[in-house]
Amino acid sequence: MKQLLFLLTILLGLTADSAAQNGSKATSKPVIVVGKVLSSADSTYVKQLFFEAISFKYTENVDESSKKFHAVINIDPANDAALYELANIYHDHGEEADAESFIRRAVTVKPDNIWYWTLLADIYKKANNFKDAIPVFDQLINLSADVEEYYYDKASALLNLKKTKEALLVYQEIENRFGSSNDLSLAREQIFVQQGKPEKAVSELLKQITQSPNEVRNYLYLSEIYGKNKEWDKSIEILLKAKTVAPENAMVRLSLADHYRSINQFDNSFIELKEAFKDYNLNVDEKVRIVLSFFPLFSDIKARAYAEELSKIATNIHPEDPKVFAVYGDVLFQQQKYPQAAEVYRTALKLNSQVYQIWEQLVRIDVSVSDFKQAIKDGDEALEIFPNQAALHLYTGIAYAQIQKHDKAITYFKNAANLETENSDVLGQIYSSLGDSYNAVKKYKESDVSYEKSLEYLPNNSYTLNNYAYYLSLRGDKLDKAEIMSRRSNELVPNNASSQDTYAWILFKLKRFDEAKVWIEKAIENDKNSSPVQIEHYGDILYSVGEKEKAIGQWVKAKAGGAKSINLDRKINEKKYIE
Repeated sequence: MKQLLFLLTILLGLTADSAAQNGSKATSKPVIVVGKVLSSADSTYVKQLFFEAISFKYTENVDESSKKFHAVINIDPANDAALYELANIYHDHGEEADAESFIRRAVTVKPDNIWYWTLLADIYKKANNFKDAIPVFDQLINLSADVEEYYYDKASALLNLKKTKEALLVYQEIENRFGSSNDLSLAREQIFVQQGKPEKAVSELLKQITQSPNEVRNYLYLSEIYGKNKEWDKSIEILLKAKTVAPENAMVRLSLADHYRSINQFDNSFIELKEAFKDYNLNVDEKVRIVLSFFPLFSDIKARAYAEELSKIATNIHPEDPKVFAVYGDVLFQQQKYPQAAEVYRTALKLNSQVYQIWEQLVRIDVSVSDFKQAIKDGDEALEIFPNQAALHLYTGIAYAQIQKHDKAITYFKNAANLETENSDVLGQIYSSLGDSYNAVKKYKESDVSYEKSLEYLPNNSYTLNNYAYYLSLRGDKLDKAEIMSRRSNELVPNNASSQDTYAWILFKLKRFDEAKVWIEKAIENDKNSSPVQIEHYGDILYSVGEKEKAIGQWVKAKAGGAKSINLDRKINEKKYIE
C-alpha cells in the first residue's frame, strides 16, 4: 500500500493579517514540511519511540532522548511535538541554528501552538536576531492579544533596530489596550532621552508622579534626567520629595548623595550615605564599592574619616558578612592603624578563612608592628590553607629571621623563591632576605650569591646595596665593590643614617679616614639615637685621623650604651685602636 504524502507550507511568523499590520515584508524563507499518512503499525511505533524519548528526557539522558526524537521524525516528518522537543534540546545547548530549523518546522505543522512560537522568539532573542523576531511577536499577539509582554518584546526588538517611531506606536497600542502604567511611561521616557528630547521624558515622568505619587523610581529617573542636564536644584528638589514619600529608601539616599557631591556639598552627601548604609537591604557589594571609592581620595582627612565611619556602620549592620570587615580592615590599614586593622581582619577570617588577601594583610601587619611570634603563628596557619603563596612564605621567613631563627627563615625564603616566578619586586626581596639570613649563619658564599641574585631583579634597591656592602666590609672582602654599592645606596636614599654609617665604615677600611669622618658625622647627625656600634665606629675613625682623646670618649660612650665588640675593652684600656 502506498504511503500518502502531503505538503505543509508557512511563511514564518507572518499571516496575511500580521503582514498588513506590521507594514513589512517577510524576510524568512518559506518552510516546507513533507509529511505522510502513517500506517497503523508506523503510528504505533512512533508513539512508542516518543514515549521512550520522553522517558530519557526526564532522566536527563539527553543523547538518548535526542536519538529517539530523531527516529520519530524520520518516520513521521510532520510530528510537531518531536520537532519542538528537538528544538528545545538544541536551544538548551546553544546550538541555535539547529534549534531554529526544528522549531520553524514545528510552527509550520501547527501554527496555532503558542509554545512553539514562544520558543522561536526566545531563540531569536538569544541570537539578537531582532529583524526575524518581530513577525514572531506579531504572531504571538495574534494568538494571545491579552498578553502585554508580547507587545513590550516587539517594541524592544524595534528599538534594537533603531525603529523608534514604530516602537512608540506599539507603546501607544499598549496604552490603548491595557491603559497607562509606570512601566509604559519609563519605556517611553527612555526613547525620549535617546532621541534627545528630555522635555518629553520629563513630561511623561511628571504625569506618572501625579498619577502614582508613591512610586519612587519615577522620582529617581526624573532626578537622573535633571542631573544629566546639570539642573541640580530641580534634581535635588525632586529627590527631597521622594525622601518624604519613602524616607527609608536607600536608593533615594544614594541618589541624593551623588547629587550633593556633584555640587561639592560633601557633608550633605555624607549624611545621606550614612542613612543609606543603615539599610540592611542595601546590597553589601554596593556598600563595599562605595567605601572603596573613597580610597583614591585618602590624601584628604575627611575622605578617610568618611570611609572609616561608613565601613564601621556596614559591620554593625552586616555582622555576618566577611566582606564588610575586610574593607573596614583595609580602611584602617591604609591609615596605618595597624592594631585595629588586625583585629578587624581577624573577625573577617573567623567568618571566612578562605580569603587569601586578608591573610596576607594580617601577616604583613604582624611584621610591621614587630609582633614576630604572632606573624609566625598567623603565617603558618595561613600556609595550611594557601601553601603555594610565595608572599606568605616570605613574611613568615622574615618573622623567623627577626627572632634570630635563621635556619628556619632560610627554609621559608627558599620555598618563596621556588613559588614566585614572575614578580621581580617580590623575587628581589626574597633573595635579599636570603642574603641576610645566610650571612647570619656565616654561609658567606650563599649570602653573596643571594645578594647578587636580588640585585639582578632590583638593581636599585638601597636596602640590599647597603646590607651587601656592609657585610663585605665586615669581612674585609671586595672593598672596592662594597664602596661602589654603598655610595649608590646613599645616592638613592640620601640622609639615611644606616647607609651613611656603612659608607663611612667602608671608607675607613679603605684607609680614606678623612672622608670616613665626614660620613660618620653625617650619620650621627641624621640619627639622634645613634647605636653603640655606630658610636664605636666613630671612635675608631677619630683615632685614625689623630683625635685620640675624642676617640677614647666615644669608645667609653659606646660601652656604656651596650656595645660588646671583642676589642672594645682593649681600645679603652690601651687607649689605641685595635684591629
